[in-house]
Parts: sequence; structure tokens; C-alpha cells
Amino acid sequence: MAEKSILAYFQSRQQAESCVPKLKALRAADIQIDQFGEYPGHGVEETFNPLSNSDFPGLAYLTLGGSGMSQDARILTAVDVDASGMADGSRELLAPDPEDMTRRDILLTVVLDEATYDQAMRVIREAGGNI
Repeated sequence: MAEKSILAYFQSRQQAESCVPKLKALRAADIQIDQFGEYPGHGVEETFNPLSNSDFPGLAYLTLGGSGMSQDARILTAVDVDASGMADGSRELLAPDPEDMTRRDILLTVVLDEATYDQAMRVIREAGGNI
């Protein structure tokens, strides 16, 4: 049988995980959930005071969790409205539009048999996925 793949984007990990049992019931060959972002790194995993601990890479690390960037990339990242605190929230206002990809940073990848492809697409859309 021929296999097909689906790449679906979600706004939360919980939405993506809600599809997994149904996709497994459709005998998906492979299911993977990943989170991606604009900046490298896994986020800040520690709590510290930057005033008393001067050993941190910069504003982008503190506010966006970006790490492993060059000095030039850190400077450019720090001017992002999300890092600087000057964001007006307009990105969140666009979220109700189902075609808007804003803040859809969870990627569900599914490989399954071609015969169950349409059913899987329906399951993903019902869970809030954008394909």
C-alpha cells in the first residue's frame, strides 16, 4: 500500500496530542509532535536575577529563550517586539482566524496508509489543526 504524509500546525501541544489516539487507531505508521520557533534554543530553564548574575547572553535569552546565537544575531533578535516588551498584542488578536498561522508553533507529522488519509485529515481538522 502507498503511504502519505500530513504536516499539521497547532496552537498548543494539547490540541496535537488529542489527535494521537485516533491516528493510532487509523494505524498511522509514524506520528511525531515537535515545537519550533523563530530563535534557536529551548528557552530559559532556570530562574535567576540578571542583575546579580551577569553571565547571560542578553535580552533575547531572557525574554525569548534564544541561545546559541552570535553577537549580531542577539542584537537583531532583541529588537523584536516580543523581546523588547513593545508588543501590542495584535498577533493574538488575529488568532481566531482559522487560516492565520500566527502562534501555530506545534507541528504534527503523520505518515499513514493512503486509504485512511481522508479520515486522518478530518481528525486533525476537528482538533484545530491547520494543514
